[in-house]
Amino acid sequence: MRAISINHVSIHAHDLEESAAFYEQLLGMERIPAPTFAFPVAWLRLGRQQLHLFVRSDAQAPQFHHVGLSVDDFDAVYWRAREERLRDDSAFFSAMYELPDGSVQMYLRDPADNLVEVDWPDARTLDARIREELIPLSATVHQTGDALSATLYLERRDGVDEVPVCGRCGCGLETPDSTRSMR
Repeated sequence: MRAISINHVSIHAHDLEESAAFYEQLLGMERIPAPTFAFPVAWLRLGRQQLHLFVRSDAQAPQFHHVGLSVDDFDAVYWRAREERLRDDSAFFSAMYELPDGSVQMYLRDPADNLVEVDWPDARTLDARIREELIPLSATVHQTGDALSATLYLERRDGVDEVPVCGRCGCGLETPDSTRSMR
């Protein structure tokens, strides 16, 4: 017996509508029907997974726990997050890192102060102005052994023949409209 996938992640919201709007407008999630609970909830679709928001007066956002989300247009999310001052450089000492495999992590805070990691598979495809702000993780923590082959994108490691591709650059992000061979 084993788990086969992550179905959903639940995080708290101070204001359900404000938090739902954040995920809908910044990250393109789609609000879907949710059952009625003893407290307010909103369910959002993210590909085949879901993000559940709930309002509870006794809940607080953890400082370091986070959800990592791949996007289909990192540049657009970056510029909007920068404009709205959503980036967080306190949890992991920088708002953006380039990992040893060339992928990118950017940290944001949502309206309820939840930490959100926005991921991108290839720093080389980003706007040059964004690349200038990237800090190689290896510049802050020495990378050796297995750390050098670590990846957020398991398709790279697993040698998957076909992976979903981004319509913008063909980078391998999940999109409902296309696939390509990795070979």
